[in-house]
Amino acid sequence: MANPPWAEIREKFQAALALSRVELHKNPEKEPYKSKYGARALLEEVKALLGPAPEDEDERPQAEDGLGAGDHTLGLPAEVVEAEGPIAQGAVRLAVIEFHLGVNHIDTEELSAGEEHLVKCLRLLRKYRLSQDCVSLYIQAQNNLGILWSEREEIETAQAYLESSEALYNQYMKEIGSPPLDPTEHFLPEEEKLAEQERSKRFEKVYTHNLYYLAQVYQHMEMFEKAAHYCHSTLKRQLEHNAYHPIEWAINAATLSQFYINKLCFMEARHCLSAANVIFGQTGKISTTEDTTEAEGDVPELYHQRKGEIARCWIKYCLTLLQNAQLSMQDNIGELDLDKQSELRALRKKELDEEERVRKKAVQFGTGELCDAISAVEEKVSYLRPLDFEEARELFLLGQHYVFEAKEFFQIDGYVTDHIEVVQDHSALFKVLAFFETDMERRCKMHKRRIAMLEPLIVDLNPQYYLLVNRQIQFEIAHAYYDMMDLKVAIADKLRDPDSHIVKKINNLNKSALKYYQLFLDSLRDPNKVFPEHIGEDVLRPAMLAKFRVARLYGKIITADPKKELENLATSLEHYKFIVDYCEKHPEAAQEIEVELELSKEMVSLLPTKMERFRTKMALT
Repeated sequence: MANPPWAEIREKFQAALALSRVELHKNPEKEPYKSKYGARALLEEVKALLGPAPEDEDERPQAEDGLGAGDHTLGLPAEVVEAEGPIAQGAVRLAVIEFHLGVNHIDTEELSAGEEHLVKCLRLLRKYRLSQDCVSLYIQAQNNLGILWSEREEIETAQAYLESSEALYNQYMKEIGSPPLDPTEHFLPEEEKLAEQERSKRFEKVYTHNLYYLAQVYQHMEMFEKAAHYCHSTLKRQLEHNAYHPIEWAINAATLSQFYINKLCFMEARHCLSAANVIFGQTGKISTTEDTTEAEGDVPELYHQRKGEIARCWIKYCLTLLQNAQLSMQDNIGELDLDKQSELRALRKKELDEEERVRKKAVQFGTGELCDAISAVEEKVSYLRPLDFEEARELFLLGQHYVFEAKEFFQIDGYVTDHIEVVQDHSALFKVLAFFETDMERRCKMHKRRIAMLEPLIVDLNPQYYLLVNRQIQFEIAHAYYDMMDLKVAIADKLRDPDSHIVKKINNLNKSALKYYQLFLDSLRDPNKVFPEHIGEDVLRPAMLAKFRVARLYGKIITADPKKELENLATSLEHYKFIVDYCEKHPEAAQEIEVELELSKEMVSLLPTKMERFRTKMALT
């Protein structure tokens, strides 16, 4: 039988590739995979025209060739064996078809068939995997198997394939280095083969994808340091090779910033967020690349959502940096420690001196104009812990700017949970700014702003569906009223003779704090309104703190009526006693509230004597 005309094979292959690239939404609604099935039929025709797999003993897959993570070739160094001669060339072309059939079946959600074709591709190429003709195809097949096993949640198998791809790329670049053939070139005439520059671009893109998938696998395996490193490398390479979509790149960079924020690496976090802003600003200004996904065409919906998500990452940056500064400078009762503040001021010069050295070690995004644009954004934002109110205010205003930006998309209608989290972050920004404020009246106003933004949320939320969120907000509002009352008491203590207006204000704040702490505690009761004998770990500390603060609040109520004061002291004692008794029955609870427990024990000892004196005094009058 005569060999089929090579032109016919090439034509069918190119037609199959064209059908494979048709976007799903362009197919009939009832036949979403019509173009994929058409491509598959053509690929099967090409496979039949190419004939069976080579029968040469050197080329045939060995019996011991395993599948998946057990494949003994995974990750092992390869020897350079060029795919020369008709048998080798036939094996390579057949491997290209098996690869495309594998990807086709995965695209139509037929994973087992897809795996089978991709494994056949690897077996056909195993001997030649380090050759210029085959290395790119081999890595792409392994990458796709890595993704497939990841989707099956067989993460270690996925890791084995992807790490094998990485090792093969590194070995090839070290030992050979010249741009390898793109798989499509095996079906192109010599005059249509790609230029070296284009080959290099495509091969580097394959490796970038490999790093991207490895980053996801390491994230899934909770190897967060490694995941961040690979994510950073991926983003950097995408910029270097101009192979990215602005929206997707920006959201990935902003997400990476959260890793650095959690590690308290604020310079790196700021760099990621600044780069995200600059690249996001390119949306609509650069030509669409083949990397553009279907979803990215859904502008402006996707645009505004991603803009809101990046804004939320900036909010976390500002909030965490402020909170970290507070932790560094507060005393044991949560107030500003001037000695610690002075120590940190002395360290500031050292931090600034080290900035350049740290910056050089950090991974930087972009070069030339892009690098300058990112630096221009960075220079407007501090990465150093604020040491006074003015520095804290700058960070607060930046965070608040992004709060407003995030709320433009994450509105209460449609994005309840996201909207509430943004409002809670806004409240937290005011709370931490109040720490830096020395004027007690202005601190009161900041807590008042927090209450004004949080209280309306309680009205709108159904407690049945949003129980946990409701509890968080109730506790936060109670704490804001509690802090305001303490501040008003401190202001009154400085006055020689506080008037009735101040006394009334203190009592009203006290009453409001009690109301919200009680709402929080009542939410812990069972359907029969009985308070639990054993409080769950997730709410143990807040429940104990609420009990402690309720006890203290009753002791702080100002009244001229001795009988009423005695009642308040009795209620206060009841709550202190609850804390002591609960911790005796559940010793593990004591670790959650060591300071409050000691104070509660003291009050349980002192209050009965104080109450007895009151009773004696009342009897004498």
